[in-house]
Amino acid sequence: MKKLYIVKHKYDFDRIIKQGKKKKNDIFIIYSENNNLKYARYGISVGKKLGNAVYRNKKKRQLRSIIDNLEKDYVKTKDYIIILREKGKQLDYQELNKKLKSLIIERKDQR
Repeated sequence: MKKLYIVKHKYDFDRIIKQGKKKKNDIFIIYSENNNLKYARYGISVGKKLGNAVYRNKKKRQLRSIIDNLEKDYVKTKDYIIILREKGKQLDYQELNKKLKSLIIERKDQR
């Protein structure tokens, strides 16, 4: 994932969470909002309750990899904030991939 495609600033996170549409399951919460760009941007949040910095960074790397593989399922002109819930702590890469994909496909069908 290129740095261009990442939501970095706190004010962007806050705006998307406050004004964006919300979709959730037992593992993820996804907020999305239209942007005026020709590409999608992603923000990933893993809370401190889930573990130490090494563990949280590992989960973020896994989620970035999943996003890269599923990029065709996203709307190209939106910003997304993906929040990992505590139930996702014990899941491995394959399970995270399956849960995120099911949520994304539901979102794609609702467009």
